[in-house]
Amino acid sequence: MSAKSIFRRHPFPGFLTLLCILFFICPCQSDELQTLLNLKSSLENSKTNIFDSWTPENSVCKFTGIVCDSNGIVKEINLSQENLSGTLPFDSICSLKSLEKLSLGSNFLNGSITDYLRNCKTLQYLDLGENSFSGKVPDLSSLSQLKFLNLNRSGFSGQFPWKSLANLTSLTFLSLGDNPFDKSLFPIEVLKLEKLYWLYLTNCSIGGKIPEEIGNLTLLGNLELSDNHLFGEIPVGITKLINLRQLELYNNELTGKFPVGFGGLMNLVNFDASTNNLEGDLSELKNLTHIASLQLFENQFSGEIPAEFGDFEFLQELSLYTNKFTGSLPPKIGSWAEFLYIDVSENLLTGHIPPDMCKKGTLTDLLMLQNNFNGGIPESYAECSSLVRLRINNNSLSGIVPPGIWSLPAIKIIDLTLNQFKGPVTSNIGEAKSLAQLFLANNGFSGELPTNISGASSFVAINLSSNQFSGQIPESIGKLKKLGSLHMEDNLLSGAIPSSLGSCVSLNDLGLSGNSLSGEIPATLGYLPSLNSLNLSDNKLSGEIPMSLSSLRLTVLDLSNNRLIGSVPESLSINAFSGSFAGNPGLCSQSMRNLRRCSSDSSSSGNARTMILCLIAGASVLVMSLICFIYVKFRPKNKDPLINRHDSWAMKQFHLLSFSEEEVVKALKKENLIGKGGSGNVYKVILRNGNQLAVKHIWKSYSSDRNSCRSSMAMLGNGKGRSPEYDAEVATLSSIRHVNVVKLYCSITSEDSNLLVYEYMPNGSLWDRLHTSGKIEMDWMVRYEIAVGAARGLEYLHHGCDRPVIHRDVKSSNILLDEQMKPRIADFGLAKIVRANAAWDSTHIIAGTHGYIAPEYGYTYKVTEKSDVYSFGVVLMELVTGKKPVEPEFGESKDIVQWVCSEMRNRGSVVDMVDSCISKTLKEDAENVLRIAIHCTARTPALRPSMRMVVQLLEEAEPGTLSGIIFSKEGETNELQSNGKV
Repeated sequence: MSAKSIFRRHPFPGFLTLLCILFFICPCQSDELQTLLNLKSSLENSKTNIFDSWTPENSVCKFTGIVCDSNGIVKEINLSQENLSGTLPFDSICSLKSLEKLSLGSNFLNGSITDYLRNCKTLQYLDLGENSFSGKVPDLSSLSQLKFLNLNRSGFSGQFPWKSLANLTSLTFLSLGDNPFDKSLFPIEVLKLEKLYWLYLTNCSIGGKIPEEIGNLTLLGNLELSDNHLFGEIPVGITKLINLRQLELYNNELTGKFPVGFGGLMNLVNFDASTNNLEGDLSELKNLTHIASLQLFENQFSGEIPAEFGDFEFLQELSLYTNKFTGSLPPKIGSWAEFLYIDVSENLLTGHIPPDMCKKGTLTDLLMLQNNFNGGIPESYAECSSLVRLRINNNSLSGIVPPGIWSLPAIKIIDLTLNQFKGPVTSNIGEAKSLAQLFLANNGFSGELPTNISGASSFVAINLSSNQFSGQIPESIGKLKKLGSLHMEDNLLSGAIPSSLGSCVSLNDLGLSGNSLSGEIPATLGYLPSLNSLNLSDNKLSGEIPMSLSSLRLTVLDLSNNRLIGSVPESLSINAFSGSFAGNPGLCSQSMRNLRRCSSDSSSSGNARTMILCLIAGASVLVMSLICFIYVKFRPKNKDPLINRHDSWAMKQFHLLSFSEEEVVKALKKENLIGKGGSGNVYKVILRNGNQLAVKHIWKSYSSDRNSCRSSMAMLGNGKGRSPEYDAEVATLSSIRHVNVVKLYCSITSEDSNLLVYEYMPNGSLWDRLHTSGKIEMDWMVRYEIAVGAARGLEYLHHGCDRPVIHRDVKSSNILLDEQMKPRIADFGLAKIVRANAAWDSTHIIAGTHGYIAPEYGYTYKVTEKSDVYSFGVVLMELVTGKKPVEPEFGESKDIVQWVCSEMRNRGSVVDMVDSCISKTLKEDAENVLRIAIHCTARTPALRPSMRMVVQLLEEAEPGTLSGIIFSKEGETNELQSNGKV
């Protein structure tokens, strides 16, 4: 019966409408309504009202995010970037028989994708990227109509079903990158997808050579194969991809030269082949006239930079550092477009600095260090108000620095070290409100220092050493409250040391040696809470050494070759400072052998009082010893098994003690046990005077092996008696005097065990505060102070000791926190002292803890300071993200370093990686430290900064002072590149 006849026989509109609903509309729409309501019930959304319209009363075509066709049938589901979480009911979703588009990317979806996905046979567009799925990607061969497939950074793992791609011949967009798939060779199935214009396979564990057949994909505009295991030469076939606008091959193992014909890719806008082993010259690139970003750093390229680069009208970013380029830069380079940065550091380049790279007023980074450039700094850069970082150190540059350079409004670092510059630092430097680091060492600068230098209130580091500066140090320098490091050695400075330096509350490193400074040492220096290194040697200083210096925790002190008189304060009369007072005939000491002994005439009344107190203390010790002897001789036997086991204990003290070995040993009872390790137990000891100690009891029968990385003091050698190095290493570690290294009071030994007595840290370890049941909320300011303090402790171990000490087990559980949450580096059980003229430690016992071990350990077994730097970078990542070094969410066989780097590459913003406990206003500051952490965890040790540089970078990243920086090499920083790479 036709529809017209129905209308003729039943002229009642209500009845006809009911028939239409029952027979034509109801069955389909009711099924689709139920399907969408099932989808809604499976998902959660806490930030938007996306599902408010998804009610049974509404037509499904009016649901937010739903698109229907002309017949009212659901055609599209668009719910990307809606903060959705939960699992997807694909059995229900794929019942929508006309569904062409499913867009759920950039959410928080989880769970696995079942084989029901194969029933979505009408799909043309599938986006599940940027989610947290798990398990394998199911077979996709039934989705033959797919044109768009995005699974990028979706969390899938296992073996990807590459073979199923052979059936998806309609694909134009394929993005599978940043997933922890199982390793495989380059998938040949992809080479048959000749309609592709977008192919993203970065960081998805593919290896082998790039096939020649890649040239079959002639429609490609975007090809990204970075962060994989690809090797061999760039194939000639790639030269056929004349539509390419973006080509990314960075961080692989590619070798050889650019193939002949590569210059035919004239549509290229972004090209990155950095961090490979490519070689040859750049002549094949001279015709890439549309290039905007060229990244070829960390390769083996050589030859001259083509003159044609100077005519590239769209060039904005150029990074060629760490290669072997020679010759000069094209004079017009960077002068046409809104040029952003240039980094050609660590090459063999000569000639002058091109004058017009800031012609458009957009240049932020001028980085040309470690080359052979000559001439001066062009005047044009004095007007470059956008410039943030000027680093041209270690060249052959000369002349007078244009005055405008000193006062650039955005400048944060000026590094002109190791050149031949001359002339003054002009008074307008006080206008540089952003300037944090000024490095002018080893030049010919002269004149007096500007009195208004304090106007540059952001200073954290100044190094003017080895120049010809004269006159007095400005008294106004005391206004620099953020200044942490000040070096003015080997100049012509005269007059008194400003007492105002005592107001530089952040100062930890002060070097003024090799000048003509006179007068007394200001007592105010003794009030600097963080001062760790003080060198005033080779001046004309007079008077007595201020007693206030006794309160400092100095690791470096040098007052030699001055005109000082009087007695050396007893607290400074230690072996570590044995040469610190030489060349001062007027000085004397009661305990230092290399100084004359203080006579009664030369001793002050204060010294006499000190001697009397020492005599009284000595008599008290004798009396106490006699009492202890009588007690030990006639006491009843103690029931504690530890006490009974040993007839005698020998104490070796490293600080002035207020307790005896007997008091410590008696407290080693089960009820005082606070921790256990592979080498022994840890006890908390409360002394009679109320002070608290932490005591490690180490059995000499303990034998270290690769599974005992968590144990303390593995340096006991083979465990059978003391090793020949034990006394030397403990002596070195016990001499450490640093506010951020845990204090070792003494060792107490017996026949079969050792006790190590440390200061007690009431807040436990950083690991406890971040990850365990003892976790507490710490905002960024607390975490930042922990990061800086721990870095300073490691810096001292690496750079402040006579011989560097490599910790070898840096981790958050070995960073202890005192009552004020100040950090101390602890547990030197795996520490290695670098001995003069000795090779690096190379042992086949892996030292360290899983998640913190530097990658080079797996193939070289070598330990250097850079191994500690890597481990510290992991700690920084813990502080920023709140995550453990190894978490299931990172994927199989992945750790926090790989996770962070992957996230950094693929997010425009990295705020989501920052721990939710950190307040929103400080999350950007935490991001800055995360970028430092990435620099510390560089795969190649040589690219990691020293701990000294890490401290400087962290100080520069003080909350509220910086915005997004990342790093390109040791000592170098680079703005985050536009494509999100590190």
